[in-house]
Order: sequence, then structure tokens, then C-alpha cells
Amino acid sequence: MRAIARRENGTFRHDVEIRRHVVVADEPAENGGDDSGPSPQELLAASLASCTAITMEMYAKRKDWDIGEVVVDVNYEPAQRGSPTRFRLEVHLSEEVPKEQRERLMQIAARCPVHRTLEGEVMFEETLQPA
Repeated sequence: MRAIARRENGTFRHDVEIRRHVVVADEPAENGGDDSGPSPQELLAASLASCTAITMEMYAKRKDWDIGEVVVDVNYEPAQRGSPTRFRLEVHLSEEVPKEQRERLMQIAARCPVHRTLEGEVMFEETLQPA
């Protein structure tokens, strides 16, 4: 998977190319940006929310479960001195979904690829290239 960020005309605005899609990332005005898109940290929360919902929906589809709408609300607090990064996920499912399915879907939610990446060991390799 690959994403390429290129600065645009804003102070911190970047167009991020992902396959054939473009997502705008920027900083809010209070951080010196133009607020023309979500911040990179907001995009991280969005990645976790969408990955969790999609993973649950894909599982339900494979099981032929009708679970209706899935809403995942992620609140993200970056690490502060002495405290870890915190993600709070609220999953909203219809009350009509049976308890056994709800419990299984919550187990599946914790297995989404973004969740596993964030809780696992991460390595970075950084290089500097001429523009």
C-alpha cells in the first residue's frame, strides 16, 4: 500500500494520492493551516473508524447476517508525556442484532487491519531523496 503527499497552495495543505484517489490533509486554522481538510491525526482516527466498520460488515456479509447500519465513533488522544496514545471506540449496532452476533462482531472489530497495526510493533525506514 502506498500514499504520496504533495503540498498544495495552502500553508500546510497536502493532496494525498492513494491509488487513483486524492484525499486532502491540512491543519486547522489554530495550528496555522487553512482547514481545507482533516488533519493527519484526524485521518488516522478516520482510518480506524472506517476499517472497524468495514471489517464488521464484511464478516456479517460472509455469515449472511443482516446487521443493518454500523456506526463506529473513534475518539483519539495522542500520547502525552507519561501517558499512552488512547483510542476510544464506540460501536453502534441496531438493538435488533442478536446478543451472540453483537458479541462476535465486537471480537471481529478488534481484528481489523488498522487496529492490529496500531497495537502491534511498528518499524519505520526513512530515506531522503532529491526532489
